[in-house]
Amino acid sequence: MSEPVQHEHHIVGPKTYLLILLILMVLTATTTGVAFIDLGIWNPIVAIGIACFKAVMVILFFMHIRYSSKVMMLTVGAGFFTFLVLITMTLSDYISRSWGLW
Repeated sequence: MSEPVQHEHHIVGPKTYLLILLILMVLTATTTGVAFIDLGIWNPIVAIGIACFKAVMVILFFMHIRYSSKVMMLTVGAGFFTFLVLITMTLSDYISRSWGLW
């Protein structure tokens, strides 16, 4: 039998963490700013879009998925895709509820 393959550990520097923190803070401020703008039915879509991008940043860098094996990336990607499908179905129901009221 062959030995199990061990992956090389990747060390992420503090500059990368600070950059990701800055990006997350800017996106949080953007979400707050967009909440005060009346975009009609696009408000929840924009907010969830920004939240999904922030979640991807956290998953890739803070959970170290960017430096993981391809199987781990595929597993996390499948879970995130399932999340996006569920959010899309929820938003389509939310948006279509007011169609008869126009």
